[in-house]
Amino acid sequence: MIAPEDVALVLLAAGRSVRFGDADKLEQPFLTEPLAFHVVTALAAIPFKRRIAVVSGTQLDFAGRGYEVVANPRAKDGQGHSLGLCIAAARRVDAKAVLVALADMPRVTAAHIWRLMDGAEGEDAVVASSDGARPMPPALFGRAHFGALLALEGDQGARDLVRAGHHVIASPEELADVDTPEDLAALRAKYAG
Repeated sequence: MIAPEDVALVLLAAGRSVRFGDADKLEQPFLTEPLAFHVVTALAAIPFKRRIAVVSGTQLDFAGRGYEVVANPRAKDGQGHSLGLCIAAARRVDAKAVLVALADMPRVTAAHIWRLMDGAEGEDAVVASSDGARPMPPALFGRAHFGALLALEGDQGARDLVRAGHHVIASPEELADVDTPEDLAALRAKYAG
């Protein structure tokens, strides 16, 4: 197991949200708070070494929630660029691993994140989430992969590393992400109804 005190939590919150339209999807209300703050709240009690949020154009106060905020002025360059910014920040605090979470996945639980860290052995670990059919974030990457993560470009992100890693299954409901207004409406209907 990699201890959370050695892990930098990286929250990707700089996506372009093209499929969502003109509104900032991360600021949209879901239950009692903005969509992006659900994962922030769910993971608040885990004692990570550092919390880092990569943002672009949002008005949400991640710093007020204990995150080092890294602005991504090149969000249009894709998730790979955001990951690179995060890895650089994680290296500055000498993290042994990064746990990459997405701000548009409001149902992720702390219990699942603990299972990811439990499945990580050493600095060459890659442990990703899975709905039983496909691997996806949240995902943990040991320090041995920081160089590869820094070199990523475009929207592919770390898919190849994630596919080759160990997978921890969670329910599809827990791993739901919000890409469109319809996705958010479905979540609201299911959980707020």
